[in-house]
Amino acid sequence: MCRGLSTSLHAGIPIIKAFDLAASKALDPRLQGVMRDVGAQLRSGEDVETALRAHTGVFPDLMLDMIGVAEQTGSLPEVLGALAEHYENNLRLRKDFYGQIAMPVIQFAAAILIVAGLIFIMGIIGLSTGSRPLDVLGLGLTGATGAITWLTFWGMVLASLYIGYKLAVSSLHGQKIIHEFLMRIPVVAGCLRSFAIARFSWALHLTQEAGMPIDESLDASFKATANGAFVARAPQVIGDVMEGEHLTEALAHSQLFPQEFIEIVHVGETSGTVPETLHRLSPQFEDQARRSLRALSTAAGWLIWTGIAAIIIFLIFRIVMSVYINPLYDALREANGV
Repeated sequence: MCRGLSTSLHAGIPIIKAFDLAASKALDPRLQGVMRDVGAQLRSGEDVETALRAHTGVFPDLMLDMIGVAEQTGSLPEVLGALAEHYENNLRLRKDFYGQIAMPVIQFAAAILIVAGLIFIMGIIGLSTGSRPLDVLGLGLTGATGAITWLTFWGMVLASLYIGYKLAVSSLHGQKIIHEFLMRIPVVAGCLRSFAIARFSWALHLTQEAGMPIDESLDASFKATANGAFVARAPQVIGDVMEGEHLTEALAHSQLFPQEFIEIVHVGETSGTVPETLHRLSPQFEDQARRSLRALSTAAGWLIWTGIAAIIIFLIFRIVMSVYINPLYDALREANGV
């Protein structure tokens, strides 16, 4: 949507007509309806920011803040183009994340299904031979009932974790606790920090280029990280800057940014080119986020494979003990009259 509006406005199309065109091209029916309503509000004399803010929860805060500044400075086409680039960048990172994490998730699901299949097969074998089904896990799970119980257990565990996470991150305090905890885990911390810094850099560049005041710019940039640990530090950093501290010092006090990033900001601040410096180095921050993501997916893959190997070894020992060792031990006890 941002890309289409930017192109239309650059071509000299009136803003109301530009929104009508964007509505006709929208693939999402809800967005299509919202854009038509925005166009109607523009015809009644509302400005773009007010018309967009009337639709709570549809448009990101960063976009609304940027459009408000752009209308005041007369740079709406340029800002919309920059926003399009920003959100396309976020979309690429998200697709990379899903692509990298897909295989470990598939491996984990396969391990659960394999164990369920083994429980079911051992139960069938026991019924066909007239003997007691082999309890491969030692948890009393055998046959179809045991397999269903095993799958239900993992389904409830995963659903509980998902719902618990969603409830926890529904508030800023919960996001802060969860993300600060995750950022203490070695490999996960690097990935989360890299993503947050890449988004922060893009947003700070965009908001400063649009002429947004530094306090609003920092607030919007921290929110753009989508990381509770970063968002929670925004008031501290903004307060330090408004009290006269350099941006470099304020960011360093937050203890969230690596020394390399602090030095880069220091060079840009010294030369008065912080937005340009961040814009020039944004691709490097994005590449670093991708490398961190690959490291996380690799670590997750190895962790899952280790878990699968442990399960396989455990099952082998259980089967050997049940099929060979225990019967032999019982036979020896009978031979000795015990």
